Amino acid sequence: MILNSLLGLFSLDMGIDLGTCNTLVCVRGQGIVLNEPSVVAVKKGTNRVLKNGNAVGLVAKEMIGKTPGTITAIRPMMDGVIADFDITEAMLAYFIRKVHGRRSFVMPRVVIAVPSGITAVEKRAVYNSAERAGARRVYLVPEPQAAAIGAGLPVAEPRASMMIDIGGGTTEVAILSLADICVCESIRVAGDDMDEAIINYLKRTYNLMIGQPMAERIKIEIGSASPLPEERTMEVRGRDMISGLPRKTIIGSEEVREALKEPIGLIVEAAVRTLEKAEPELAADLSEDGICLAGGGALIRGLDTVLGQTTGLSVRVADDPLTCVARGTSVFLENLNDWKDTLESTEDDM
Repeated sequence: MILNSLLGLFSLDMGIDLGTCNTLVCVRGQGIVLNEPSVVAVKKGTNRVLKNGNAVGLVAKEMIGKTPGTITAIRPMMDGVIADFDITEAMLAYFIRKVHGRRSFVMPRVVIAVPSGITAVEKRAVYNSAERAGARRVYLVPEPQAAAIGAGLPVAEPRASMMIDIGGGTTEVAILSLADICVCESIRVAGDDMDEAIINYLKRTYNLMIGQPMAERIKIEIGSASPLPEERTMEVRGRDMISGLPRKTIIGSEEVREALKEPIGLIVEAAVRTLEKAEPELAADLSEDGICLAGGGALIRGLDTVLGQTTGLSVRVADDPLTCVARGTSVFLENLNDWKDTLESTEDDM
């Protein structure tokens, strides 16, 4: 205990948005200091990270779909939770060392945002990964709560605030009041499913096989949930499924919108179900204040329009939606002594 306290004096307390696609890290008093893909490159058939642990994040993401037979680029997070325990530990250890200037013997307190619907086993995996990566104390905060705070919603007031956080692996829909979640729903349909829907559409329609990075580019550049004022086109490159040779084609935003219809429809249905479970007074507040969108999925063109038409509420996208959850963990970090008794932590199991 004394050693932990001494090491804590030389450690920077951290807030982590441990996302399926990207991991963001903030430090008390400094804000967000790291934003890198949640990807690790390892020697195939092992859990050994390449280049002494440096093939993590941006370096590893550039390898996806382009690795030789001896290397595998792995995304250790799946559907917002840990899919590969050892690789997640290595990734967290790398990020902790990078934030601390690669110093040894650092043991920070860490606030980690997790999906509201994860199981006790999945929570334990987060605790264990963070502790083995070097954290001396781990606190968990629900992602929609962190996103709402990061977006500046008045969650501490006796008034309803509704947040829809669309990440890479999960979509979190929550209604909050008095600094806590009143109603929420977590579905494992989000950005990755949109990418997969685009991949499958091109297979069916064009017999063209593309990778996840290309699907993500299509989604970002011409993806939409409702008709655009001016429809767009994009050149797509991949492998012909019949000849096996490289091929390129042109697709339009109308086609991408058709491909995205199913995952977007599931997100809208989750929002409606959450509203149906709200108490009348909470619903009354939302009729005035509306819905706030965060996460990478919030940037899909026209998604706010579709949600607004379906729910009858005003819908807005948060400022800098990609960093809302991380900024929320930063707020918890700055006020950790006040909030720590309300957060789940490793000491709860003692």
